[in-house]
Amino acid sequence: MKYEERVRMELVLWEKTLSKRGGVLEQTSKAFSTSLNRAIPEKVHHTITQTIKSIVKAVIVGARFTPNRPVETALTLEQRDQLAEKINSQYKKIAAAEGAGTGAGGLLLGVVDFPALLAIKMKFLFEIAHTYGFDTKEISERLYILYIFQLAFSSREHRMRTFKAMKSWNQTRLQWADETDDFRSIDWQTLQQEYRDSIDFRKMLQLLPGIGAIVGAWANYGLLEELHTAASNAYRMRLLDDPVEA
Repeated sequence: MKYEERVRMELVLWEKTLSKRGGVLEQTSKAFSTSLNRAIPEKVHHTITQTIKSIVKAVIVGARFTPNRPVETALTLEQRDQLAEKINSQYKKIAAAEGAGTGAGGLLLGVVDFPALLAIKMKFLFEIAHTYGFDTKEISERLYILYIFQLAFSSREHRMRTFKAMKSWNQTRLQWADETDDFRSIDWQTLQQEYRDSIDFRKMLQLLPGIGAIVGAWANYGLLEELHTAASNAYRMRLLDDPVEA
């Protein structure tokens, strides 16, 4: 069996996995987050939204996360997958170390972990984009990264809406053609709420005395693995559907 054929089979299974209802961890996280969000003042919600918005906007309009290395243009799909796995391994270690360090510091450093981990995830996504042959200097590719981010960290309903848009990306990106630098069309409140709901339970455990470092490393390691699965499959899907695109 050719490698591309095997990947197509894996993508079919991945799509089925995306459509499944969440497991115990996702359901627990959602229930926990719902209760927690009700207790958090609106002003705090606004602050968190603005934090995520500022980081994500920096990703879309800035050059901070653009890899120094060139876009990979001469690799086979199998070679791209192998390189992506190596990058994934490196970033999981970085994220785990960051989570262990902030987890050991209790509540104060736990708050610091939120933007730090988000920055690691974004840097990782830029690296993966270049690995699969997509140039992050293009705004449309940075927007695709934002879709991948939501695909990895959202509820089932929002995840499927995101996936549908990504399946027809050539049409979806045309909707952003007239977007201004403010990116007012992005629903920042929904984006941050979906993201927080998907990780809150694991990250709150990180704040518990005595086990924060262990849980922090475990949580961040797992979150990077989930992001890698979403990112690599998203780019494999594009390459196989439209190989001329990259």
